[in-house]
Amino acid sequence: MSRRTGHTLLGLVATAALAVSGLTAGTAYADAPKAARQAAPDMTVTDAASAPAPMAEWPTPTDERPTDETIPVEDSLDGGNARYYGTGDLGGDGQDEGQDPIFRLADGATLSNVIIGSPAADGVHCEGTCTLRNVWWEDVGEDAATSRGDSSSVTMTIVGGGARNADDKVFQHNGPGTVIIQDFEVEDFGTLYRSCGNCSTQHERHVVLENVTAIAPGNRLVGINSNYGDTARFSGVTIIGDDDRDITPCQRYEGVTDGEPDEIGDGPDGTHCLYSESDISYQ
Repeated sequence: MSRRTGHTLLGLVATAALAVSGLTAGTAYADAPKAARQAAPDMTVTDAASAPAPMAEWPTPTDERPTDETIPVEDSLDGGNARYYGTGDLGGDGQDEGQDPIFRLADGATLSNVIIGSPAADGVHCEGTCTLRNVWWEDVGEDAATSRGDSSSVTMTIVGGGARNADDKVFQHNGPGTVIIQDFEVEDFGTLYRSCGNCSTQHERHVVLENVTAIAPGNRLVGINSNYGDTARFSGVTIIGDDDRDITPCQRYEGVTDGEPDEIGDGPDGTHCLYSESDISYQ
């Protein structure tokens, strides 16, 4: 499968690396009840333009673990920064829909300190509320992770980690609820987060980006369906290498249950794309 050629992290040295096990003040926001988060005012960053980019420090794999069938995680799995990659039936890295994941997380499960190599199949499926802590996708397959719960209280939280080389989506949101992306880095990507545009059953969905670094090339940070009541909130987003502003921060769609959704607008609107220009800095 062909890939676009993007900036490499080797050439982008940060003055302060993000500690892979560290948490920011945004953790309290992630732990707050969903209703309180959604009612909270827009979170802004003071003097965002002068702050250094929160560059991630990609880990070196400690082991190689070829995987030919989906690994179920009922409670928690700490991979110790081993690299997992698909073989056999999981050996695909294309965009075909319906692929199985490398990991399937039960409601309440946590996956941490894992590197997902190539082939990556469909990454991670979360069947309810889940946490992905310091998970790294070196070459995203169909999607990096998908939220598939069936309740509005479901929250998929991504803390730390990063993803590279995503031809299409990084995080896919099929069920209802909220996806929170904190202290995360994405490089060479199509869309960081997408609320499903044409699922046969549609839901109201919400996404929160906190301290996210996006490195061009890329198409959009988030895509949401305004007709289903979706919202996107940003805080401390840094975009690197996008001098022409080709990356759309927040794209609004008219979601459908059949066919393809239409783009209907982008940018902050006070209703669905809930952020201000000061929440995004460019470097």
